[in-house]
Amino acid sequence: MAGHDSILTFAKSRYLWIALALTGASLAAYLWHDPGGLPNGGTWLGYTLGTIGALLIVWLMLFGVRKRKYLDSAGTLRGWLSAHVYLGTSLILIVLLHAGFQVGWNLHTFAFVLMLIVIFSGFFGLYAYLRYPTLMTRNRESATRDAMLEEVADIDQNALALADGIDPKIHAVVLRSIQNTKLGGGVWSQLRARDGSDIAITSLIAAMEERRKRGTDAGGQTATIFAMVDFLASNANDKQTEALRKLIDMITRKKGLASKVARDMQYQAVMEIWLYFHVPISFALLAALIGHIVSSFFYW
Repeated sequence: MAGHDSILTFAKSRYLWIALALTGASLAAYLWHDPGGLPNGGTWLGYTLGTIGALLIVWLMLFGVRKRKYLDSAGTLRGWLSAHVYLGTSLILIVLLHAGFQVGWNLHTFAFVLMLIVIFSGFFGLYAYLRYPTLMTRNRESATRDAMLEEVADIDQNALALADGIDPKIHAVVLRSIQNTKLGGGVWSQLRARDGSDIAITSLIAAMEERRKRGTDAGGQTATIFAMVDFLASNANDKQTEALRKLIDMITRKKGLASKVARDMQYQAVMEIWLYFHVPISFALLAALIGHIVSSFFYW
């Protein structure tokens, strides 16, 4: 069904065929054209291909306007994005044909390089758009981010209440764990996907190990979290030990949730951060394009 098409196969890959037809016609005209010397942007074909390329660049930049007009009747957003990908890619060959494959250290080549940067950053955006939503869905396991954050907050409250009835030291450890759990923040924090809640488990296990050594002969062994669970299970008659077992289960559950939320934010950050590079370079390309056109008409 058309509703399940990706942006690459939208409307039976309509814009792929349009882009292929456009580049094919441009290449055929380039091979047929006899400029009477080296091909360059100053011939009638060079001007024609340059005009097509310039109009394509301006039209591609209008996508940013189109995607904010959700009720616009000028084609579907998915169709615009599909055209954006394929026609944007076709620019590489069209512009090279426009210039007759001549490059040098000048404004014209600078505009071409900016165009390549925009296009290849767009390729990364396409990769992120196709890959990361699936990873986000798999990571969330049918839960929303808000639901996971609410559960983390509930665990924090319950853990504090439980720790309050065990021991002041354990309460302090849990409180510190809540303070160390930092989800979100700046772009770099989101990309690192670290939440800080692992400090809580490490501190709690250390505190429990210290308490165990005071009451038993540990023999200098370092207990893992699994050993702690076994120890707690074997001492279930002790109310304080039972409470500690529940507490570590809570914090372990919280760690899993916090890691999922941090990873979800990481995926979203990767999906969005490329735009902070793609969009400004696009405007720089537009400025360079204007400079290229002006210099071509007035200084050549």
